[in-house]
Amino acid sequence: MKYRINIIDDEKNLNDLVRTYLEKEGYEVQSFYTYDEAHAHIDDDVHLWLVDIMLDKKSGFDLLNEIKAVKPEMPVVFMSARDQDFDRIIGLEKGSDEYITKPFNMKEVLLRIANILKRVYKNASGMVEIDGYMIDETKRKVLLNNEEIELTTKEYELLLYFVKNKNIAISREQVLTKVWDENYFGSDRVVDDTLRRLRKKMPEINIKTIYGFGYRLD
Repeated sequence: MKYRINIIDDEKNLNDLVRTYLEKEGYEVQSFYTYDEAHAHIDDDVHLWLVDIMLDKKSGFDLLNEIKAVKPEMPVVFMSARDQDFDRIIGLEKGSDEYITKPFNMKEVLLRIANILKRVYKNASGMVEIDGYMIDETKRKVLLNNEEIELTTKEYELLLYFVKNKNIAISREQVLTKVWDENYFGSDRVVDDTLRRLRKKMPEINIKTIYGFGYRLD
C-alpha cells in the first residue's frame, strides 16, 4: 500500500526537503506553498497532512478546521518554529495527531509519520494497489492518480475476483460461478463482454486471456 501525503509550508526549501525525504521512503507526496493552494485540496484522497502553523494568509489551525470538516478522521501533523505549550495544546485540542518543532531531525519526523500511519490505518487492509490502480474495498472504489474510475457492479466484482486470485489461471466457468452466480443461465459471453469493458476503463490492468481456458491476472 502506497501512502499519500500532502504538505503545506510556505518555506519552499524546507517544504521541498521534507517532500524529498518522504518520497525516498516510498510515499506519494504533494507540496503546497500557500494557504489557498492547500485549501483547494482539502478533500484529496490522501492518508495524512503535514501542516505548518504559520502560513501566508491564515494559520495551520484554520486549515486543520477545514480539513477536519471534510474528513474528520484525517491524520494531521503540525510543524512549527514556535515551541510553545500553548500552540501544542491548541493543536491537540483541535485534533492534530502530532506536533513537530523546527528545526527537526528528519529521521525522527519519518519515524513519527510512519507510526501515525501504522496506527491509523492498521485495519485498512481494504486498500489494494495493482498495476498503478488503488482499490478501496471498504468504499468499493477504484482510483488512478486520485481520480475515481467509474465501474459497474459486475465490472468491480470481476476486477476484485481477479485481484484476490492474482497469478492464478481461472476458467470462464469459475468466473461465472463466483462473480455472477452458480445459478446463472445466460451466455458465458457475458464474462468476455464485461472484461472488455473493464480493460477499456483500466488499460494498464494486466489480465491475460488464456485461450481455450480462461484468464490470469499477472
